[in-house]
Formats: sequence, C-alpha cells, structure tokens
Amino acid sequence: MEGHGAIAEPVAATGAASFAWLMIAIPLASAFFLLLAGRHTDKWGHWLGVLASWSSFFVGVAILVQMLGTAPEGRRFASTLFSWIPAGEFSVDFGLMVDPLSMTFVMLVTLVGSLIHVYAVAYMEHDKDRRRFFAYLNLFIAAMLTLVLGDSYAVLFIGWEGVGLASYLLIGFWNYVPDYAKAAKKAFVMNRVGDMGLLLAMMAMVANFKTVNMEAVAHGVAEIPVAQATMIGIFLLVGACGKSAQFPLQAWLGDAMAGPTPVSALIHAATMVTAGVYLVVRSGAVYQAAPVAATIVAIIGAITLLFGAIVGAAKDDMKKVLAASTMSQIGYMMLGAGLGPIGWAFAIFHLFTHGFFKALMFLGAGSVMHGMGDQVNMRRFGALRTAMKVTWLTFMMGWLAILGVPPFSGFWSKDKIIEAAFSMDTFAGTPAPWAGWVFGGIALFGAGLTAFYMSRLFFMTFHGTARWTTEAEGAPVHPHESGPLMTIPMIILAVGAVFIGGLLSIGDFFSVWLTPSIGAAEHGHPVLPIPVIMAASLILVALGAALAWMKYGKGEVATAVPAGNALVHAARNDLFQDTINETLVVTPGTALVAMASGGDKRAVDGVVDGVAASAKGLGRLVSITQTGNARTYASYILGGVLLSLAVIIGFQL
Repeated sequence: MEGHGAIAEPVAATGAASFAWLMIAIPLASAFFLLLAGRHTDKWGHWLGVLASWSSFFVGVAILVQMLGTAPEGRRFASTLFSWIPAGEFSVDFGLMVDPLSMTFVMLVTLVGSLIHVYAVAYMEHDKDRRRFFAYLNLFIAAMLTLVLGDSYAVLFIGWEGVGLASYLLIGFWNYVPDYAKAAKKAFVMNRVGDMGLLLAMMAMVANFKTVNMEAVAHGVAEIPVAQATMIGIFLLVGACGKSAQFPLQAWLGDAMAGPTPVSALIHAATMVTAGVYLVVRSGAVYQAAPVAATIVAIIGAITLLFGAIVGAAKDDMKKVLAASTMSQIGYMMLGAGLGPIGWAFAIFHLFTHGFFKALMFLGAGSVMHGMGDQVNMRRFGALRTAMKVTWLTFMMGWLAILGVPPFSGFWSKDKIIEAAFSMDTFAGTPAPWAGWVFGGIALFGAGLTAFYMSRLFFMTFHGTARWTTEAEGAPVHPHESGPLMTIPMIILAVGAVFIGGLLSIGDFFSVWLTPSIGAAEHGHPVLPIPVIMAASLILVALGAALAWMKYGKGEVATAVPAGNALVHAARNDLFQDTINETLVVTPGTALVAMASGGDKRAVDGVVDGVAASAKGLGRLVSITQTGNARTYASYILGGVLLSLAVIIGFQL
C-alpha cells in the first residue's frame, strides 16, 4: 500500500542505501581480523575496533541524509545481496530492508555503540585481552545491524543468534571467575529457550505462506485463520521475551552484569534487549490479525515493568539496579507494542530515547566503579558528587530523563506510552472499557515506582554522607574522576538525554518519520484527560523522588544490609524467579535427562552390548575347535564329507 498513513512499498536501493551492507561488513571484518591476528594487534587493535564502529555510523548518516531528502513514500529501500537458500518452491534471499524503522535502530546502535567503544578504550586499558574485547564488541555491532536490516525472518535470525553469541562471549569475558562463566552460560541457555519460539514462528510461516520474507508475511497474514496468526504471534513473543528479558524469561539479565561495564551499556541500551521490541513492532501486521496475541504482549509488558521496578527498589548493587530498570523500561516498550498502531511509534520512540539515558547511566556506573576500586555496593558510596563532579552531573541528566521530568527525553517518550495505555478499549479483540484503567493505572504506578528506586540509586551514590570504605577490610577508598576518554562519551550522551526527546517531538516528527514503516500512529481516546494523566504522572514522580530523598539522601544509610519485610526479601532475591525456574524447569528437566540417559544406557546400549557379548561368546566357543593340529582338521574334513554323503543319500531315499 502507498500513500499518507499507509505502509509504503519498498523500492530498489539506490545511492547510499545500496551500500547498507557495508555497515555490517566493516565491523564484522574488523572482528575477524582482530581475532585472527591475535597478539600482534594488542597495541592498536582497540583503535581499529573504534574506527570500524564509527565507520558504520558514518555510512548510516549518509543513508539517513538520502532518506530525509526522499519523499516519505520512497523511504523504504530493498536490496538482495545473494540467493541464500534455494529449495524448490521455498527460497530465501539474503536481502536488506533499509527503511525508517531499521534506520532508527542503525543510528542508535552505531552512535551509542561507538561512544561505548571510545569509553571502553580507557575502561579496559589495563586488561591484557583488550584487543579481543573489542573484537567481540565489533561482532556485537555487526550482529545487531544484521538483525534490524534483514528483510526476512531468516536473515534476522542470523543477527538474533549473533547477538546471543556476542553476549555470551562478553558477559563471560572474565570467565576465569566461575560466577562470571556461570552468568554467561545462564544468559546463553535462557536465550536459547526464547530462540526456539522464533524458530517455531518461522516454521509456522513456512507452513502458511511458504516464505519467511517479512513483506510477504505482512501481506498474507490477514488471509490465514486467526488461530494460525495467533500461534505465530505467540511464538514471536516467546522469542522476544528471551532476548528482551521479559517475564518469564528475564532471570538472566541481572547476572549479565558479570561482564565489563561497557558490555552492560551495550546490551542494555543499544543492542540485545531492544531486539524483542523491534521484532514485535516489525511484525505488527501479525498482531493486528491476532488480537489475542497482541493483548498477551501488552500483559507481559505490564507484568515486567512492575517486576523490574520492584526488584530495582531493593537491590544494593548499582549495576543490578540499572539492569532491573532496563527490564522495567523494556516492559513499557512491550506494553506500547502490544497496544497496536496507537503504541508502536511510542514504543520505538521510548526505545530510542532510553538508549541514550540508559547507556549514560551504565557508563556513569562504570565511572563510579573506576573511582571506587571496582565496588558496586551503593551502601559504600555516598557524597560522590564532591569527588566526581562530571560523573555526577551527567548521571543526573540520565536520572531526570528516566524519571520523565520535563523537558528531559524520557518525559516525551514514556508519557506517550502511559497515555496510550489509558486509551486501551479492547481486550483480546473484544470491547473492554475497563482495560484503559487497568493498563494505564499499571503504567502510571510504574512511573512513581521508577522515580523511587532510581532516586534511591542516585541519592545513595552521589548524595548523603560519604561511606567510602571497602566491604572486605573496611579500608578507606579515595574516589577520583575518570579521564576524558570516559567522560566525553558521557557528556555527549547526557546532551542526548536532555534534548533528543524534545527535538524529535517537534511537529510530531518521530511518529511521522516512522509512518512509511509502520503506518500512521492512531490517536486514542484516554479514559482520563491527557492533562490529568500528565499531572498524575508528575505528582507520582515527585512523591517517589521525595520519599527516596527522605530515606537515602537526607537520612543515614547503613553500610550493612538491614532486615526487611517479606516483599523486600523477595525483591532482593529477584522475586524468587531462579527458585521457580529451578523447581518448574531445571529439576524436572534434570530428572527427564536422567531417565533418558538411563533408558539409553539400559535399552539402547544394552541391546548393542548384548549383541557384542553374544558374538564374543560365540567366538570363544568356535575358538575351542581351533587346536592347530593337522589330524584334528583332517577329522573335521572327513566328518564333513560323511555328513554330506548322509544328507545326499537321505534325499535320494
């Protein structure tokens, strides 16, 4: 379909768009070179990694300029690189789709990712394997760009698995620490569970459409039974839950903090966890044809945004608070994505602004760790604004943005999702006047809870009294500001956290920009007036921040973990999600494996071993006749002849 408000038909890539493949090829080539060249590149390999990432960014800028100079209906460019899977009637080409949706992710991934690369040069300065670290970072960038640029679910799946591999390598980068290796394995295994959902979705697409091309699926999904579309939508959601750490596949995210802090920023802000939101929005036609599946997406988002906020309110590990925050904010995006066309643009808008302020806060956390001897326990921080002024001021910009304080970026994006949630008037495809109150109320309450736990983090770290001692010996720590290679990327991201949301909201620019990819954003009718929703959101944010100030900014913070009520205890233990997984999945799975192994050993191996033993026994019996005596063999021959004669005579008679 073409025209204003409709999804535009793709056209053949020309100009800069025809070189989109370079954005993938450059960091991928850099990654392989750094891995194969080995120690010979240790002194300068990190700079090659930085150059590769920035090169992808500048190619992306050239394509963006071309797209902005093209009429909206001509902003979707398709290119086929080569025939990949020819199999009779079914074939898959390795092709790219360069459109406003994919380019939004390209700019986020390459710009924020490149700033993280620069930051990592200083952060990893004393690591003997810094060159290998940058190879993995480049692999991560290349995989994520493959994911968002692929024109079919098969090409997307290559990037999908690529970011899974890169995250495993980076989370477990310091794998000589057993807990870090375990965390990497946990992330890898839980993501494979989600990946099975995406594979099943592709199988269902082949069964229904004989293709996995995104355009063909979007055009054909309205023609298949609703039950089939619902099945595809649910399978896609399973994949999205694994990659974006949504309930119930979110347990890996907190453990992923085992990796170096630049990895945390890359995973949580610009790459891996945003992939699930991209998948759902890119598959919007499927969810329009399957309202039940779309409602389940919204439910999962609502559950996860509260889950992450509750967990974040009880953690003392600075990075794990930010991880829980990511889980919660992605929950907001999934809620928006599940609302349909009214929420798709807002989900991507919040994803984009979130990428800046969440990367900023993770890099700020790394700066604090750098100045505090790699400590992450906020109960050992306090008053760091006096020793780390740049980190304090830039982190403040990220904090105000995630709280949704105007005019910071989060205000323009997250409040749009809250308004859209209050506009929800159907549930699983049936009229439901109450749905807006429920989903809007959850989103609104989540905003207040976000203000509390993020203010708790900010005040415990930068305000109050100094508690600068180590956990082990209680020895004093002398914090200091980070160098320019770390602070300059933070300053640039802080500028984005302050201004980018407001700039992209001028004239509803961002929603109009995405129209050729996802259609025009629908305008809802909230159950409450929009000014009332905005006022309620700001009041809850102010109350949450004030409560955190009274408890953690103005009041004394104990260095020892105080006893808490049952909810606090549960939140500190991630609401016992690991225990639930162990009970419901791991233990039965282990028992099933044990049964299968026992059956394999006793039945399959038993039959094979029995045949071998029988053959061995028969061989021993026959060996008795092998004496080596010529007379004995002659008697065997004579006996055989006599037996043969007897048989012949018997037949004659």
